[in-house]
Amino acid sequence: MSEPPSELLTPQVRLYGEVGDTMLAAFLDQMDKARAGPGPIVVELTTPGGDADVGRRIAAEIRLMRERTGRAPLFFGKTAVYSAGATIMAGFRREDRWMDRQAVLMIHCRKLAKTLELSNFLADERPRVEALLAEIDLGLKVQTWDFEALIEGSDVQLEELERCARENWYIDASEALKRGLIAGVV
Repeated sequence: MSEPPSELLTPQVRLYGEVGDTMLAAFLDQMDKARAGPGPIVVELTTPGGDADVGRRIAAEIRLMRERTGRAPLFFGKTAVYSAGATIMAGFRREDRWMDRQAVLMIHCRKLAKTLELSNFLADERPRVEALLAEIDLGLKVQTWDFEALIEGSDVQLEELERCARENWYIDASEALKRGLIAGVV
């Protein structure tokens, strides 16, 4: 394990609570302020999860900042990095991810909760069923993108992650380090 960067002790961006619009607004505001300063930007995260698409938006902002500016933001997961928090973590390169020694990562597959009531002519219902199937297919594609980003550079295979994530896969910091999902434990 490499030595943790000293910057982890003074994160410029602190995110906690449910991943959603409030967290996104806080992230964007804190990132705007942090960009003005020198050195790496540290994003500290504790979350029970939330909106996966907001998590994807935050991850996209991290990736785009790294690609456009060359600055490598650092991730510091504390306590719980669940669900959409893992999606956010996937926006950081493996070598830029750190977790507190008592932190836990939880990964699960994308879920869908929807009721589809059919009560019309078959020809009229077909487009509704096809639209739902298209939504499911796209959701699976997005899930694969996020999973691939999360496991890049680790010894976790996509098939293993997909299997374990069906039942909520809980990984403590030491296991995440052992499997190569993070750079180190603090």
